[in-house]
Amino acid sequence: MSEGPSHSLSDLPRLAHPDGSPIRALVVDDEKSLAELVEMGLRMAGWSVAIANDGLSAVKIARDFRPDVLVLDVMMPGADGIEALRKIRVFAPQIPALFLTAKDAVEDRISGLAAGGDDYVTKPFSMEELMLRLHRLVQRSGVAASDSAELVVGDLVLNLETREVTRGGDEITLTATQWELLRFLMENPRRVVSKSQILDQVWNYDFGGQANIVELYISYLRKKIDAGKPPMIHTVRGAGYVIKPAAQ
Repeated sequence: MSEGPSHSLSDLPRLAHPDGSPIRALVVDDEKSLAELVEMGLRMAGWSVAIANDGLSAVKIARDFRPDVLVLDVMMPGADGIEALRKIRVFAPQIPALFLTAKDAVEDRISGLAAGGDDYVTKPFSMEELMLRLHRLVQRSGVAASDSAELVVGDLVLNLETREVTRGGDEITLTATQWELLRFLMENPRRVVSKSQILDQVWNYDFGGQANIVELYISYLRKKIDAGKPPMIHTVRGAGYVIKPAAQ
């Protein structure tokens, strides 16, 4: 399993359809043990899960199961994940998809995103990271109702529905990118996140040598979040950044 922001599955908001029925996920991977592991994690979160072990079976199952989100391995014998997504999107054009890719297969990630994938996770991965990304996809797709619309760290509150941000009751105005950066930090309270993780989550691709873009946006946030107040956003030298309640 990969290192990264650590989450307990119980920390994630419970998602369901507005009518209370469970979110449906179709997991497609020719490695049966991996597919079953993902299925177990999703069922623990209250989701309904179907499994396919190849692309052609995935298309057939998707027609009947009508999943809300797809988890697709890129490399599979026969029809791969990209081909399966193309076929499923013929009858479910808006369905979000997350690709599972080999750690060093940059071309797989590029191909998956270019083919219409919405996100990817590299193997090996933590179940917590996968669940966090799937939660985001489902929430953004609008099919789910969450039992919590707010992220709260200390006296800092971010509303996921209205996009309003307040600290100590005072409203804070952020640009779209600043808001996404703050959301990622607040989804990982007290946990150090690296520049590369921030680039991947907020900008969705690698800036290469331009990691100083992260430093720039962290400075923007500090001026708005921490100005005149005990600091919440901290630099961990050589590791990244962390947000935590201000020291009293």
